[in-house]
Amino acid sequence: MGHFNGAEAPIHPIVHLIVDFLSLNKKISNRGEWYKHLPIGDPKKLRDVRAELYEKLRVATDAAVQPGASDLPLHDASLEATCVVDYLKRVTDNNGNKMPHDLIYSNMIVVTAAGFTTTSTLLSWCLYSLVTYEGCQERLLQELIDYGVTADTTWTPDLASSMPFLSNFIREVQRVHNPSFQPGRTTKQDVVLPGGYWLPKDSIVIPALYSIHMNPKVWNNPEKFDPDRWDTEEVKNRHRCAYVPFATGPRGCIGFNFALQETRVFLSMLAHRYEFVRQGNDAI
Repeated sequence: MGHFNGAEAPIHPIVHLIVDFLSLNKKISNRGEWYKHLPIGDPKKLRDVRAELYEKLRVATDAAVQPGASDLPLHDASLEATCVVDYLKRVTDNNGNKMPHDLIYSNMIVVTAAGFTTTSTLLSWCLYSLVTYEGCQERLLQELIDYGVTADTTWTPDLASSMPFLSNFIREVQRVHNPSFQPGRTTKQDVVLPGGYWLPKDSIVIPALYSIHMNPKVWNNPEKFDPDRWDTEEVKNRHRCAYVPFATGPRGCIGFNFALQETRVFLSMLAHRYEFVRQGNDAI
Protein backbone atom coordinates (compact mmCIF):
# COMPACT_ATOMS: atom_id res chain seq x y z
CA MET A 1 0.00 0.00 0.00
CA GLY A 2 3.04 2.27 0.02
CA HIS A 3 2.65 3.42 3.62
CA PHE A 4 6.40 3.06 4.22
CA ASN A 5 7.54 4.86 1.06
CA GLY A 6 8.14 8.04 3.04
CA ALA A 7 7.25 9.94 6.19
CA GLU A 8 4.49 11.82 4.34
CA ALA A 9 3.14 8.82 2.42
CA PRO A 10 -0.68 9.07 2.25
CA ILE A 11 -3.00 6.44 3.65
CA HIS A 12 -4.23 4.08 0.95
CA PRO A 13 -7.86 4.64 -0.19
CA ILE A 14 -8.71 1.05 0.77
CA VAL A 15 -7.93 1.85 4.41
CA HIS A 16 -10.23 4.89 4.34
CA LEU A 17 -12.99 2.79 2.77
CA ILE A 18 -12.62 0.04 5.37
CA VAL A 19 -12.87 2.60 8.18
CA ASP A 20 -16.04 4.05 6.62
CA PHE A 21 -17.43 0.55 6.01
CA LEU A 22 -16.92 -0.54 9.63
CA SER A 23 -18.27 2.71 11.05
CA LEU A 24 -21.43 2.63 8.93
CA ASN A 25 -21.96 -1.08 9.53
CA LYS A 26 -21.81 -0.55 13.29
CA LYS A 27 -24.33 2.30 13.16
CA ILE A 28 -26.75 0.33 11.00
CA SER A 29 -26.51 -2.98 12.85
CA ASN A 30 -27.59 -1.26 16.07
CA ARG A 31 -30.91 -0.16 14.57
CA GLY A 32 -32.56 -3.42 13.64
CA GLU A 33 -32.81 -5.61 10.57
CA TRP A 34 -35.33 -3.38 8.78
CA TYR A 35 -33.13 -0.28 8.84
CA LYS A 36 -30.39 -1.61 6.56
CA HIS A 37 -32.86 -1.98 3.66
CA LEU A 38 -33.71 1.74 3.48
CA PRO A 39 -32.82 3.32 0.11
CA ILE A 40 -31.57 6.53 1.73
CA GLY A 41 -29.21 7.75 4.44
CA ASP A 42 -26.56 5.57 6.05
CA PRO A 43 -27.87 2.28 4.60
CA LYS A 44 -27.39 3.65 1.07
CA LYS A 45 -23.96 5.04 2.01
CA LEU A 46 -22.97 1.60 3.30
CA ARG A 47 -23.99 -0.09 0.05
CA ASP A 48 -22.08 2.51 -1.99
CA VAL A 49 -18.97 2.19 0.19
CA ARG A 50 -19.15 -1.60 0.01
CA ALA A 51 -19.37 -1.54 -3.79
CA GLU A 52 -16.39 0.82 -4.10
CA LEU A 53 -14.38 -1.15 -1.54
CA TYR A 54 -15.03 -4.48 -3.24
CA GLU A 55 -14.01 -3.05 -6.62
CA LYS A 56 -10.71 -1.75 -5.23
CA LEU A 57 -10.13 -5.08 -3.49
CA ARG A 58 -10.80 -6.88 -6.78
CA VAL A 59 -8.13 -4.84 -8.53
CA ALA A 60 -5.66 -5.30 -5.66
CA THR A 61 -6.22 -9.05 -5.32
CA ASP A 62 -5.93 -9.62 -9.07
CA ALA A 63 -2.59 -7.79 -9.04
CA ALA A 64 -1.30 -9.95 -6.16
CA VAL A 65 -1.46 -13.20 -8.17
CA GLN A 66 1.26 -13.98 -10.69
CA PRO A 67 -0.01 -14.28 -14.30
CA GLY A 68 -0.50 -17.89 -15.28
CA ALA A 69 -0.48 -19.14 -11.68
CA SER A 70 -2.40 -22.41 -11.43
CA ASP A 71 -5.07 -23.39 -8.92
CA LEU A 72 -3.88 -25.45 -5.96
CA PRO A 73 -5.51 -27.94 -3.56
CA LEU A 74 -5.68 -26.95 0.10
CA HIS A 75 -2.45 -28.56 1.25
CA ASP A 76 -0.36 -27.35 -1.69
CA ALA A 77 -1.78 -23.83 -1.50
CA SER A 78 -0.79 -23.49 2.15
CA LEU A 79 2.81 -24.35 1.20
CA GLU A 80 3.20 -22.60 -2.14
CA ALA A 81 1.06 -19.45 -1.91
CA THR A 82 3.13 -16.28 -1.77
CA CYS A 83 0.69 -14.35 0.43
CA VAL A 84 -2.82 -14.50 1.91
CA VAL A 85 -4.40 -13.11 -1.26
CA ASP A 86 -2.53 -15.58 -3.46
CA TYR A 87 -3.80 -18.40 -1.22
CA LEU A 88 -7.43 -17.27 -1.30
CA LYS A 89 -7.40 -16.77 -5.08
CA ARG A 90 -5.79 -20.11 -5.98
CA VAL A 91 -6.97 -22.59 -3.34
CA THR A 92 -9.54 -25.25 -4.25
CA ASP A 93 -11.51 -27.67 -2.08
CA ASN A 94 -11.64 -31.46 -2.47
CA ASN A 95 -14.13 -31.08 -5.32
CA GLY A 96 -12.00 -28.55 -7.20
CA ASN A 97 -14.25 -25.62 -6.30
CA LYS A 98 -12.68 -22.21 -5.74
CA MET A 99 -13.65 -19.69 -3.09
CA PRO A 100 -16.37 -17.26 -4.29
CA HIS A 101 -15.13 -13.73 -4.92
CA ASP A 102 -17.43 -12.22 -2.29
CA LEU A 103 -15.89 -14.49 0.34
CA ILE A 104 -12.38 -13.55 -0.76
CA TYR A 105 -13.15 -9.84 -0.45
CA SER A 106 -14.94 -10.20 2.89
CA ASN A 107 -12.01 -12.22 4.26
CA MET A 108 -9.55 -9.60 3.05
CA ILE A 109 -11.56 -6.94 4.89
CA VAL A 110 -11.22 -9.03 8.05
CA VAL A 111 -7.47 -9.56 7.52
CA THR A 112 -6.91 -5.88 6.80
CA ALA A 113 -9.24 -4.37 9.37
CA ALA A 114 -9.45 -6.85 12.26
CA GLY A 115 -7.56 -5.32 15.12
CA PHE A 116 -6.86 -2.21 13.01
CA THR A 117 -7.36 0.11 15.98
CA THR A 118 -5.62 -2.07 18.55
CA THR A 119 -2.67 -2.90 16.28
CA SER A 120 -2.12 0.76 15.40
CA THR A 121 -2.44 1.66 19.08
CA LEU A 122 0.09 -1.03 20.01
CA LEU A 123 2.50 0.36 17.41
CA SER A 124 1.99 3.84 18.87
CA TRP A 125 2.83 2.56 22.35
CA CYS A 126 5.86 0.74 20.93
CA LEU A 127 7.17 4.00 19.46
CA TYR A 128 6.41 5.80 22.71
CA SER A 129 8.33 3.15 24.63
CA LEU A 130 11.31 3.37 22.25
CA VAL A 131 11.77 7.07 23.05
CA THR A 132 10.77 6.90 26.71
CA TYR A 133 12.71 3.94 28.09
CA GLU A 134 16.43 4.52 27.79
CA GLY A 135 18.42 2.28 25.50
CA CYS A 136 15.51 0.42 23.90
CA GLN A 137 15.68 2.14 20.51
CA GLU A 138 19.44 1.57 20.26
CA ARG A 139 19.16 -2.09 21.26
CA LEU A 140 16.42 -2.74 18.74
CA LEU A 141 18.33 -1.07 15.90
CA GLN A 142 21.48 -3.02 16.78
CA GLU A 143 19.54 -6.29 16.75
CA LEU A 144 18.12 -5.48 13.32
CA ILE A 145 21.64 -4.80 12.04
CA ASP A 146 22.98 -7.99 13.64
CA TYR A 147 20.29 -10.00 11.85
CA GLY A 148 21.17 -8.45 8.50
CA VAL A 149 18.00 -6.40 8.09
CA THR A 150 18.20 -3.78 5.33
CA ALA A 151 15.74 -1.50 3.56
CA ASP A 152 15.31 -4.25 0.95
CA THR A 153 14.75 -7.12 3.37
CA THR A 154 11.93 -9.48 2.44
CA TRP A 155 10.21 -10.28 5.70
CA THR A 156 9.22 -13.84 6.54
CA PRO A 157 7.48 -15.22 9.64
CA ASP A 158 10.70 -17.00 10.64
CA LEU A 159 12.78 -13.81 10.45
CA ALA A 160 10.20 -11.71 12.30
CA SER A 161 9.99 -14.28 15.12
CA SER A 162 13.73 -14.94 15.41
CA MET A 163 14.84 -11.68 17.06
CA PRO A 164 14.67 -12.06 20.85
CA PHE A 165 14.86 -8.42 21.92
CA LEU A 166 12.18 -7.41 19.41
CA SER A 167 9.79 -10.05 20.80
CA ASN A 168 10.62 -9.26 24.44
CA PHE A 169 10.20 -5.53 23.83
CA ILE A 170 6.73 -6.00 22.31
CA ARG A 171 5.73 -8.31 25.18
CA GLU A 172 6.79 -5.71 27.72
CA VAL A 173 4.94 -2.95 25.86
CA GLN A 174 1.79 -5.06 25.97
CA ARG A 175 2.27 -5.74 29.66
CA VAL A 176 2.67 -2.06 30.58
CA HIS A 177 0.69 -0.33 27.82
CA ASN A 178 -1.72 -2.96 26.54
CA PRO A 179 -4.23 -1.45 24.06
CA SER A 180 -6.85 -4.14 24.81
CA PHE A 181 -7.12 -3.35 28.48
CA GLN A 182 -10.84 -3.98 29.11
CA PRO A 183 -12.28 -6.99 27.23
CA GLY A 184 -15.94 -7.42 28.14
CA ARG A 185 -17.56 -10.79 28.80
CA THR A 186 -21.09 -11.94 29.69
CA THR A 187 -21.67 -14.79 32.13
CA LYS A 188 -23.56 -17.74 30.61
CA GLN A 189 -24.70 -19.05 34.00
CA ASP A 190 -24.65 -18.15 37.69
CA VAL A 191 -21.11 -18.36 39.01
CA VAL A 192 -19.31 -17.81 42.30
CA LEU A 193 -15.80 -16.42 41.96
CA PRO A 194 -12.95 -17.07 44.41
CA GLY A 195 -13.50 -14.88 47.44
CA GLY A 196 -17.24 -15.48 47.45
CA TYR A 197 -18.25 -13.01 44.73
CA TRP A 198 -21.53 -14.11 43.15
CA LEU A 199 -22.30 -13.21 39.56
CA PRO A 200 -25.78 -14.00 38.22
CA LYS A 201 -26.30 -15.20 34.66
CA ASP A 202 -26.00 -12.48 31.97
CA SER A 203 -23.78 -10.29 34.15
CA ILE A 204 -21.27 -8.17 32.24
CA VAL A 205 -17.73 -8.74 33.46
CA ILE A 206 -14.88 -6.41 32.51
CA PRO A 207 -11.54 -7.66 33.84
CA ALA A 208 -8.86 -5.05 34.47
CA LEU A 209 -5.92 -6.43 32.52
CA TYR A 210 -3.67 -3.59 33.64
CA SER A 211 -4.09 -4.67 37.26
CA ILE A 212 -3.23 -8.26 36.30
CA HIS A 213 -0.12 -7.15 34.44
CA MET A 214 0.93 -4.92 37.34
CA ASN A 215 0.29 -7.43 40.12
CA PRO A 216 3.38 -7.36 42.42
CA LYS A 217 2.55 -10.91 43.56
CA VAL A 218 3.35 -12.09 40.04
CA TRP A 219 5.73 -9.51 38.60
CA ASN A 220 8.97 -8.37 40.22
CA ASN A 221 9.08 -4.56 40.28
CA PRO A 222 6.04 -4.40 37.95
CA GLU A 223 6.20 -0.65 37.29
CA LYS A 224 9.67 -0.95 35.77
CA PHE A 225 9.75 -1.31 31.99
CA ASP A 226 12.15 -4.22 31.55
CA PRO A 227 12.13 -6.29 28.33
CA ASP A 228 14.82 -8.56 29.80
CA ARG A 229 12.40 -9.88 32.43
CA TRP A 230 11.00 -12.16 29.71
CA ASP A 231 14.23 -14.18 29.72
CA THR A 232 13.98 -14.98 33.44
CA GLU A 233 12.75 -18.32 34.75
CA GLU A 234 10.33 -16.50 37.04
CA VAL A 235 8.45 -15.01 34.09
CA LYS A 236 8.78 -18.08 31.89
CA ASN A 237 7.12 -20.18 34.64
CA ARG A 238 4.39 -17.66 35.50
CA HIS A 239 0.71 -18.62 35.69
CA ARG A 240 -0.73 -18.70 32.17
CA CYS A 241 -3.37 -16.10 33.10
CA ALA A 242 -0.88 -13.65 34.62
CA TYR A 243 -0.26 -12.18 31.17
CA VAL A 244 -3.26 -11.99 28.83
CA PRO A 245 -2.78 -9.09 26.37
CA PHE A 246 -5.17 -10.74 23.90
CA ALA A 247 -7.56 -11.99 26.61
CA THR A 248 -7.98 -15.75 26.96
CA GLY A 249 -10.47 -18.59 26.73
CA PRO A 250 -12.79 -19.39 23.80
CA ARG A 251 -13.43 -15.66 23.25
CA GLY A 252 -9.76 -14.71 23.18
CA CYS A 253 -8.43 -12.89 20.13
CA ILE A 254 -8.45 -15.35 17.23
CA GLY A 255 -5.90 -13.32 15.28
CA PHE A 256 -3.28 -12.69 17.96
CA ASN A 257 -0.48 -14.43 16.06
CA PHE A 258 -1.24 -12.39 12.96
CA ALA A 259 -1.34 -9.17 15.00
CA LEU A 260 2.02 -9.95 16.59
CA GLN A 261 3.59 -10.65 13.21
CA GLU A 262 2.21 -7.37 11.87
CA THR A 263 3.65 -5.50 14.84
CA ARG A 264 7.05 -7.19 14.60
CA VAL A 265 7.40 -6.38 10.91
CA PHE A 266 6.02 -2.82 11.01
CA LEU A 267 8.00 -1.86 14.12
CA SER A 268 11.19 -3.27 12.62
CA MET A 269 10.69 -1.37 9.37
CA LEU A 270 10.02 1.86 11.24
CA ALA A 271 12.92 1.46 13.68
CA HIS A 272 15.34 0.60 10.88
CA ARG A 273 14.30 3.52 8.69
CA TYR A 274 13.72 6.30 11.22
CA GLU A 275 15.12 7.63 14.47
CA PHE A 276 12.33 8.62 16.84
CA VAL A 277 12.69 11.49 19.29
CA ARG A 278 10.29 12.48 22.03
CA GLN A 279 9.08 16.07 21.90
CA GLY A 280 8.38 17.32 25.42
CA ASN A 281 7.57 15.39 28.56
CA ASP A 282 3.83 15.90 28.72
CA ALA A 283 1.92 13.06 30.35
CA ILE A 284 -0.09 10.76 28.11
